Amino acid sequence: MKSAFRSLNGFNYRVWAGGAFVSNVGTWMHRTALDWCVLTQLTHNNPTAVGAIMALQFGPQLLLLPLTGLAADYLDRRKLLMATQAAMGALALGLAILTICGLVQLWHAFLFALLLGCVAAFDSPARHTFVLELVGQADLSNAVALKSASFNTARMVGPAVAGVLVALKGSGWVFLISAVSFAALLCSLSLLRVGELHLQDRALRATGNLADGFRYVWKRPDLKAVLVMLFLIGTSD
Repeated sequence: MKSAFRSLNGFNYRVWAGGAFVSNVGTWMHRTALDWCVLTQLTHNNPTAVGAIMALQFGPQLLLLPLTGLAADYLDRRKLLMATQAAMGALALGLAILTICGLVQLWHAFLFALLLGCVAAFDSPARHTFVLELVGQADLSNAVALKSASFNTARMVGPAVAGVLVALKGSGWVFLISAVSFAALLCSLSLLRVGELHLQDRALRATGNLADGFRYVWKRPDLKAVLVMLFLIGTSD
């Protein structure tokens, strides 16, 4: 059993994992409350508007893939994550103020969803690749497994908590709590022992890297099957 959680023996991974879980819960709370706010407060149960909100939140991760991958490869990932988490917290706070004050309109929701989606597009690949810097190659598979378990747990906890809070206090207060949750990962990142990070050599810039990646995946039926399964699972909500 101890070997299943061996990555948590490292200070850096343990501190980061705690902050990441709180941040992920807050993110899913925010997304759930935003969908509900659009459906019940800003429209008369309009599913098209909800679909548009979801597309604005998740679409940039696909459309901005070349840029976000480039940023994760060539920038300091710790600093990049601090920037994305701060930006997501600021967006959540802005939406919270508008909602609590009764000033929020549908176009506000669309704008904040798009901005959140763009920032999250840069945040996601940086998070994935940062795990290697936290634990090194030896414990990478274990760290990734724990990270996946934590993310999926947050994906269940966040909407459940958001549903209760929306019923009790309204969407605005959920956005406010979400804004505070991003501070958890910011604190974790600031507490990391930078000298103990397993820094990796930056990838060499070359034309055609993205196309080479697509060609490689296309030649691997096993990878294509995994990606299709992830797509179906991710869009089944």
